[in-house]
Amino acid sequence: MERESMEFDVLIVGAGPAGLSAACRIMQMAQESGEELTVCVVEKGSEVGAHIMAGTVFEPTALNELFPDWKEKGAPLNTPVTRDDIFVLRGQDSATKVPNAFVPRNMHNHGNYIISLGNLCRWLAEQAEGLGVEVYPGFAASESIVEDGQVKGIITGDMGVARDGSEKEGYMPGMELRAKYTLFTEGCRGHLGKRLINDFKLDEGKDPQHYGIGIKELWDIDPAKHEPGLVVHTTGWPLNESGTTGGSFLYHLENGQVYVGLISDLSYSNPHMSPFQEFQRLKLHPEIRKHLEGGKRVSYGARAITKGGFNSLPKMSFPGGLLLGCDAGTLNSSKIKGSHTAMKSGLLGAEAVFEALKEGKSGEEITSFQDRFKNSWLYKELYDERNFGPTMHKYGNIVGGGIAFFEQNILRRSLPMTFHDTTPDYATLKSADQAKKIDYPKPDNTLTFDRLSSVFISNTNHEEDQPVHLKLTDPNIPIEHNLPKYDEPAQRYCPAGVYEVVEKDDGSGKRFQINAQNCVHCKTCDIKDPAQNITWVTPEGGGGPNYPNM
Repeated sequence: MERESMEFDVLIVGAGPAGLSAACRIMQMAQESGEELTVCVVEKGSEVGAHIMAGTVFEPTALNELFPDWKEKGAPLNTPVTRDDIFVLRGQDSATKVPNAFVPRNMHNHGNYIISLGNLCRWLAEQAEGLGVEVYPGFAASESIVEDGQVKGIITGDMGVARDGSEKEGYMPGMELRAKYTLFTEGCRGHLGKRLINDFKLDEGKDPQHYGIGIKELWDIDPAKHEPGLVVHTTGWPLNESGTTGGSFLYHLENGQVYVGLISDLSYSNPHMSPFQEFQRLKLHPEIRKHLEGGKRVSYGARAITKGGFNSLPKMSFPGGLLLGCDAGTLNSSKIKGSHTAMKSGLLGAEAVFEALKEGKSGEEITSFQDRFKNSWLYKELYDERNFGPTMHKYGNIVGGGIAFFEQNILRRSLPMTFHDTTPDYATLKSADQAKKIDYPKPDNTLTFDRLSSVFISNTNHEEDQPVHLKLTDPNIPIEHNLPKYDEPAQRYCPAGVYEVVEKDDGSGKRFQINAQNCVHCKTCDIKDPAQNITWVTPEGGGGPNYPNM
């Protein structure tokens, strides 16, 4: 079959906060100036919001710019933050509360809201469609169209391909979606964004990007314990015992529910470390379990987070398009927030694209974007916090947090020097025989759980008879290299039980098994594999998790 083709003025890949904000702003500007533009958003999830997962304490700065009347329009920001508690967990039973006076300024959340980012994206999609944007969930962008050195659009994934590559009954080839400009807003470690950074050399002269993995659960809790608007953050145990940096969050939202999660930096060195198991241990600490006991776990999810900040930001423009939001890495890790920054990058991208289209351009690099970015509060915010991530990696959470406090609360600006972290996260692992083994407790199925039951409540589903979307460049590396040197860390860093080392059927040795149907699209394997041997590509559109209220 020949591919069908559609053409638009602007094509946006990914219905997250950056992409939907860009779509809304372009159409607002078109309506204000009487222009007629066609704007399309494609989203690999089964619906808008299905794959969206974040903390989320939300700063409404960019939303105020996009829709000043968002309250009247019914945006789902229902729970303002009422209190911030920060604890240093000194062990599995002890904790010290940090006085507010010693908390870095960016950790204060007055004026922010506890929200479901998935629900906000669903609302943004409604606004976009109301403005005339075409939004197509269930369509995965599998390839970029690059012709004559310009990005011309994308090709959506084929539907109805069997695991062996043959065409099943009902096979449908992917569509060519072409546009004058394509905005890539796929979120952290977007698979097309990753290729564009490499092909257009967008990260030359930059620090390598750094990442964390965020693992999160949604709980219904005892109404007597519910305090809407309470924000709790912790640092220290259990990650410090594993030689890892990061921290936890627990947010009381509306309807008697809380979010609880742990962010583990992927720069860790102990190959025996399991971010999933560290999260389960966290919930046993008295400061966390007191909120959850008597409650019921409702949902589970995991997602990688871009944490490199300003020093790792690639160039965001190239011929034919822009790289925006977490696809570029605009998250401000000192605030533990990326939604408002992603939205602002989308607004800046929309304004730059609209200006280019109005000037009759099509496919030329939008060089004006960089000036817009440099003159924005987004640039200033990221530049001012450029030392946060590197100092945390270099000196740990306590000393790094002290440097952040000095910059934010005392100097009220960044130090005149810039710290750097030039070691990629995949290159930090020690060999297994040089690292301390970690004894993780068995799940109690009340507060702590195993991976498979967790994946089950993420509502993850893939058509099983389809090609495996986790590609090994060399299928021998897991057993011949990673297993003897690192005890194959994919068994532990994956939060969904995708990777296993099992006995061959004939008993002749070990083999590497990929349970691709379990994949929650977190991208951790693509980031942390020490041989950079695993590449995440899109499965059939509509596959993956279906997160409710996350």
